Amino acid sequence: MVALHMQVDVQASNQPPGRVAGLASDDKHRFSKSARDVLTLLAGVGVEGDAHAGPLVRHRYLARRHPLMPNLRQVHLLPSELLEALRAEGCELAPGDLGENVLTSGVALASLPLGALLKIGAATIELTGLRTPCVLIDRFKAGLQRKLIASGSGPPYRCGVMGVVRSGGAVAVGATIEIAFPAGAWRALPAL
Repeated sequence: MVALHMQVDVQASNQPPGRVAGLASDDKHRFSKSARDVLTLLAGVGVEGDAHAGPLVRHRYLARRHPLMPNLRQVHLLPSELLEALRAEGCELAPGDLGENVLTSGVALASLPLGALLKIGAATIELTGLRTPCVLIDRFKAGLQRKLIASGSGPPYRCGVMGVVRSGGAVAVGATIEIAFPAGAWRALPAL
């Protein structure tokens, strides 16, 4: 497996910690996931019982082409602020609808650098990239894919981030999210 873990500056950001606004998982490869009160994250694997958990890629398209690729998409995190913005644009979505495992509040996920660590409950997730909006999004809700491609400066997509579990443990709705930044020069999250 490719090691992404970087030396991390233990100083947290100057902003207050974020919170977990929702959790979801599904043992089948469906677009949306079911709401949960608690998830167990497993180091090097992902969300216990989720279809995308595993040390090797579980995304169906990628797994067919590169079955031995490391799984950089173990956990999907999505800001609750995106659901609010989409609601203002006339698109109603519930937690878990976009297939996210962790719905956050108060964390600008897409602006965090590659290798940032999110300490959530007893677990730690290392960010590996931006989730890209695939064609399945439009099958779920017509026109949604276009809404998730950002315009202007900043990250090109606004459909959350992906990460790998560095230390496992239980995560509950309402848990605080603390951020540790990588030491040295920051790199933007790549599209995954």
